[in-house]
Amino acid sequence: MRRFLLLTLLLPTLLLTACFRNGNGAGKALDTRDSVITAAKLLSMQRMADYTLVTVGDPWKGGVLHRYVLVPRDAELPKNLPEGTVVRTPIGRALVYSSVHTSLLDELGAIGAVRGVVDSQYFIDTVIVQGLECGFIADCGNSMNPTVEKVIDIQPDAILLSPYQDASYGQIANLGIPIIECADYLEYDPLGRAEWVKFYGELVGKRAEADSLYNVVVTAYNDMKQKAAGAKSHPTVVTEMVISGVWNVPGGQSYMASILSDAGGKYLWADDKNTGSLALDFNQVLAVAHDADYWFIKWTNINSLKDLQGAYDLNKEMAAFKNKRVYVCDTDKSRFFDRIPFHPEVLLREFSAILHPELFPDYQNQMYHHID
Repeated sequence: MRRFLLLTLLLPTLLLTACFRNGNGAGKALDTRDSVITAAKLLSMQRMADYTLVTVGDPWKGGVLHRYVLVPRDAELPKNLPEGTVVRTPIGRALVYSSVHTSLLDELGAIGAVRGVVDSQYFIDTVIVQGLECGFIADCGNSMNPTVEKVIDIQPDAILLSPYQDASYGQIANLGIPIIECADYLEYDPLGRAEWVKFYGELVGKRAEADSLYNVVVTAYNDMKQKAAGAKSHPTVVTEMVISGVWNVPGGQSYMASILSDAGGKYLWADDKNTGSLALDFNQVLAVAHDADYWFIKWTNINSLKDLQGAYDLNKEMAAFKNKRVYVCDTDKSRFFDRIPFHPEVLLREFSAILHPELFPDYQNQMYHHID
């Protein structure tokens, strides 16, 4: 619950700046010539004979946030390398800040590379928990102020963390350890975000596995999108709920809005141009979404309409509440934040099946569950 509260507070602010301005900001656009990246807007990757050049775009100012030169560990360092942070691959020892990335490394078969984490209380993967218990994985303290001595002890080849605007990484930035700025969470296109698996696969020596995983995701996503496009109806949709007086509504060009549209839903803020969230009050949302057919909520401990009304009494005024078309994703149980970034097809299938049950008669919900 504490973890979700933190994400709820931070993500709207971060996502409001998520639109990569493609060169209209302070810098030039990414050089995407010969890139193996096709959907991601903040990532470019050129695979050369002796190295791989990876460029991460700056979502706040445009241009380049960071450039990496990935060189095989068992090869001699080539001459005349392009400018950038040299990272020897595959990474054998990593400090990882987010369970999103440890989960992905596990899926790629590279979980053994995780030798340290921060904010360890938020990691619930069995492998990570057991690694922490036996000492194979080090608890390096708080993400805002990691214990430098422990970071040095594990001798990481790289540190994987999520960047934020005008980030300053403190003492760890002075250790000479490559910092991998994982800006995948700032991609607003579902397949674009998932495509970052190619970068992480390259880092840990799992190129084939990463490419294969992404291809499976793309095929499943596009197949589901095409099937949902054949639906006869397009129900209206509202998402989330008011929390501490603020209802963070996904913008019309956001990640969530994209998936709802691809699922054959009519998102009520679809005409909005924001890629992040809109901070509205209850009455502002009610004015637009009072008659919404479906209501999707990510929260914990909302197991019934009674619970939803208890959280905020005026929730009962929503038509979806009255018509019992409310679906809740318990983020503690579903591991939504760990699974969905690299598997948008799971969320697309979920929304498609709920909005168009006639097309998916045998589907069993995985994330969102109906409450009454």
